[in-house]
Amino acid sequence: MKLTKFIPAIAAAAVLPGMAIAQDAAPVAGIDASTDSIFILNSLLFLVGGFLVFWMAAGFAMLEAGLVRSKNVTMQLTKNVALFSLAAIFYYLIGYNLMYPLGSWSIGSDETGGYLGAFGPAILEAVGIGRDAADDYGYASTGSDFFFQLMFCATTASIVSGTLAERIKLWPFLIFTIILVAVIYPIQASWKWGGGFLDTQYGFLDFAGSTVVHSVGGWAALAGAIILGPRIGKYKDGRVHPYPGSNLALATLGTFILWLGWFGFNGGSQLAMGTVGDVSDVSRIFANTNTAAAGGALAALILTQVLYGKVDLTMVLNGALAGLVSITAEPLTPGLGMATLIGAIGGVIVVFAVPFLDKLKIDDVVGAIPVHLCAGIWGTLAVLITNPDATLMGQLIPIIIVGVFVFGVSFVLWYILKLTMGIRVDAETEIVGLDVHELGIEAYPEFHKG
Repeated sequence: MKLTKFIPAIAAAAVLPGMAIAQDAAPVAGIDASTDSIFILNSLLFLVGGFLVFWMAAGFAMLEAGLVRSKNVTMQLTKNVALFSLAAIFYYLIGYNLMYPLGSWSIGSDETGGYLGAFGPAILEAVGIGRDAADDYGYASTGSDFFFQLMFCATTASIVSGTLAERIKLWPFLIFTIILVAVIYPIQASWKWGGGFLDTQYGFLDFAGSTVVHSVGGWAALAGAIILGPRIGKYKDGRVHPYPGSNLALATLGTFILWLGWFGFNGGSQLAMGTVGDVSDVSRIFANTNTAAAGGALAALILTQVLYGKVDLTMVLNGALAGLVSITAEPLTPGLGMATLIGAIGGVIVVFAVPFLDKLKIDDVVGAIPVHLCAGIWGTLAVLITNPDATLMGQLIPIIIVGVFVFGVSFVLWYILKLTMGIRVDAETEIVGLDVHELGIEAYPEFHKG
């Protein structure tokens, strides 16, 4: 995500609240009106991309509702609504400014890049902000950027939800979500997108977040799954006992919604729509994003037929998502053929990663770790194939740094929550279902049989 060119505007209007001053909106003689158009189009890209990524929240909710058992559907829907709402509030209060190490509180320097951003709530432009001969709007509206970046933050939390389904308590999960969206995600995102040290020292390339968003969610989910443990009966007598999802139609709908939202995720990360070249690039990103998803789905479809003698729909769905994650780190430079191949390898990774986790007895209900963590690592390394500016160490070392930071902090946090308030429901609640015991509302009351 080429956020560094937007840093001056963020610094002026977000990190230093006193800089956000209302101005006369009337046109000024001698100022090129095309500047207005660029500002408007850039802001519009953020807004359209942002509400497309928002729609991914519905995709995650439907995917998870379809892949959990019917006795736990209400809980998954509740978690998805709650986590998005928490992300919206706490990213505003803490996370947004923490992502951009530009104010006087930031740790780091112009030469080395920042390590920690500024603490304080986000500040948007004053109502009716304009421009005169001495002042400029900036690159795009701070409000549009805040809205767009918020959606990425919320996506990270959604990844964790599905992995830990069917046995985690609601409130410990929400407490973890608050810390994830307010502190963990913004700090590591600032290291790249806020002009921090991964960007300045390593030249790390991650266009739309294969590592910054998806692997981060995967690392947090992995730590939680290890501390939480598998569902009762999942691994018994040396065998893996599958728990089929309650509604594959919903899961498929969720996948298509995510696929649609990804056009905003990757296309909006161009961060510019004011020139012919930018619009052409956004179009190219859309096409590459789409074909990578198709490549991942088809690779999973063919591979499951070869390995198991039958096509596994859940693997095909996750294959499409893995293709999307894989292309997210660099959706601009590949051609359509290479983008398809990058996505296809993501689909292959999922098919092998799911049973590998089962061998380790790490219970991931929806396959989020293979999709977002494993394919996220692959996608970040795949940048080397098509972007000549990428270097092996420049990609690999940041992957390790982000992984150690997010997994380590998440592991400690999950462990503290386990010791202090408990994170897992009791055996009776898990067997009967979280909907009844934790919430008192069943998603399918007419058909639920436990």
